[in-house]
Amino acid sequence: MFTLAFDTTANFCSIALLDGTKVIGKFAQEMDFGQAEVLLPQIENLLKNAHLSFDNIGLLAVCIGPGSFTGVRSSIATARAFSLARPNMAITGVSAFEAYAHSLDAFELAAYNAIIIETKRDDFYFQLFNGKMEKLCEPAALPYDEIITMLKGKTVTLIGNGVERFLDKPSGLVLHAIRMDKTVSIADVAACAIGKWQNKKLNFPKPLYLRAPDVCVKA
Repeated sequence: MFTLAFDTTANFCSIALLDGTKVIGKFAQEMDFGQAEVLLPQIENLLKNAHLSFDNIGLLAVCIGPGSFTGVRSSIATARAFSLARPNMAITGVSAFEAYAHSLDAFELAAYNAIIIETKRDDFYFQLFNGKMEKLCEPAALPYDEIITMLKGKTVTLIGNGVERFLDKPSGLVLHAIRMDKTVSIADVAACAIGKWQNKKLNFPKPLYLRAPDVCVKA
């Protein structure tokens, strides 16, 4: 089965094309804006280079956030448009939390594994998993002190693009491993989606918003 996965939720546009579990095409470009304009042409290029058409795709995976409001909407809108064009194609959403957790190797896993994602504000996007990768709390946007309180006294692994800022001041935490990945791996988004498909736990993509968008009225 061919799987197409993509993510525009952060400051990257990332796409992967897989044959089974093997990545046969990949695109990733760091960009602060304009991901929506890049996404479709690059999907077309990946399919063309693999001598495939969209009709060959059996599973579509999209990162649902958290991230920028516009970036999340771009990913979700594209995925839903594809689902209308191919109603029999399997489609699922994968959160950045799930993808980060999936990327942890066995030696990096701790009793508690905290996913910390940058918000570019005072708080952090946060979710906690146990050593079996089971969710211990719902995803949320939390202030530093509240996260510290939740993790205090626990042996913990930290992963995510918010970890570097999170550790700017002494945490006092018992740290097993630290990963400061700049972005979610699109291959891990695809792997999570394949796992959901195999376990018959597909979830139609819905945006993961953990806070209201920042808006202002011009004077």
